[in-house]
Amino acid sequence: MAAPLELEEFERLVGSGHVDTVLVVWTDPAGRLQGERVHARHFSGSVLAGGLNLEPGRADPSAAALAAPSGALVLRPDPATLRPAPWLAGSVMVQGDLFRADGLPVRTSPRQVLSAQVKEAADLGVVPTGAVSSQFTVFGATYAEAAGQFWSALPGGSGNGLGGTNVDEDLLRDLRQTAYNSGLTVRSSHGTGVPGQHDIAFQHDDLVRTADNHVAFRALATELARRHDKSLTFMARYDDRPGNGARLSMSLRGLDGAFVFADTANQDYSDGRSAVFRSFVAGVLATLRDFTLLYAPTVNSYKRFRHDPAAPTAITWGEGGTASALRVAGRGETLRVQNRVPGADVNPYLALAGMLAGGLYGIRAGLPLEQPLIGDSRAPGLARVPATLAAARETFAGSDLARNAFGEDVVAMCLRAADAELDAFGTTVTDWERRRGFEMQ
Repeated sequence: MAAPLELEEFERLVGSGHVDTVLVVWTDPAGRLQGERVHARHFSGSVLAGGLNLEPGRADPSAAALAAPSGALVLRPDPATLRPAPWLAGSVMVQGDLFRADGLPVRTSPRQVLSAQVKEAADLGVVPTGAVSSQFTVFGATYAEAAGQFWSALPGGSGNGLGGTNVDEDLLRDLRQTAYNSGLTVRSSHGTGVPGQHDIAFQHDDLVRTADNHVAFRALATELARRHDKSLTFMARYDDRPGNGARLSMSLRGLDGAFVFADTANQDYSDGRSAVFRSFVAGVLATLRDFTLLYAPTVNSYKRFRHDPAAPTAITWGEGGTASALRVAGRGETLRVQNRVPGADVNPYLALAGMLAGGLYGIRAGLPLEQPLIGDSRAPGLARVPATLAAARETFAGSDLARNAFGEDVVAMCLRAADAELDAFGTTVTDWERRRGFEMQ
């Protein structure tokens, strides 16, 4: 597929003066964009071919998690990711991969973790496609106003149904159109019934491009909210209302383009679902607990699971409902499996890598798929994903499945990132502690 912005068109825009800045970026283990703003002429003349040298400290705090030598990193832009950035004046964005100064790739950088799993899939004879559909919450206060109120008790949207989202439609329309103009394959957006909460869906695409698009969307959404004198958050849970989730959808084709999830020849026996499909879903299910750290990487991720009967924590699959971790949807060439464990705060590269690695494990092992859950996935006694970041971290640390799928270096990177998150939370005094303990006698 062609890049959202071809190099020839980019040069024309630079020559006409419409573009003067290139955001050269990568996504760190926490899922945040890092990088530099580069003059467009310097990008064309130097950075495009030679990469961008990251200065000492510029890659931190991510360098600590990556275990890459600080100051010895080169960010090489991928021209296929060059896209307009209409949310910023005179700017385009390009995403890239990290390499060491000696030319070796930084295997632990999230984009390369996902790329490695895509290669594993190709070696197995399949090509994955996927989509990330994400929820976010919009507030009628600017980011400055939100900070002034310590990010609490913010005014939000109102009402259920289509009409209830009209209060935010000026922003939502801008989000959909700007995303489309930036090369993202937008399908639709809708309100969830939670005041101020919206869900945006994208079409299936190449997995790495899916992750690239998702982090680009989060960047443009934040900036457009600022322009509309509003703010929004992708926090997994902002308050006592249901949190923001992210559905990861995935399907497989063969190297020849044939859709390998469907089994039309034996449709009466298989419901149109192939043995590859069943083993893939079984593998994702079997690895959910071990790989939860990749789906829920922050302390706040697990607040979304607490005291919410609809939280997708049960290690079960089904064709409806919301509380099973996996949902199967579609028929024929629309057949896909959705992973509902991740929150909107997820790093899409690592989460998609985890889901794909789980599915490939199931295919290699020929795992049988258990029957779908019939009944209430909120019932006691069902196996569930870890309930805290600390528990997910320990499960991942002891997982042979994780080491076999990703390698010791990637596992160590994920553990360092989790330890940094836990340490930051453990040493922070919260408003709740002050309210509870300040006047204790």
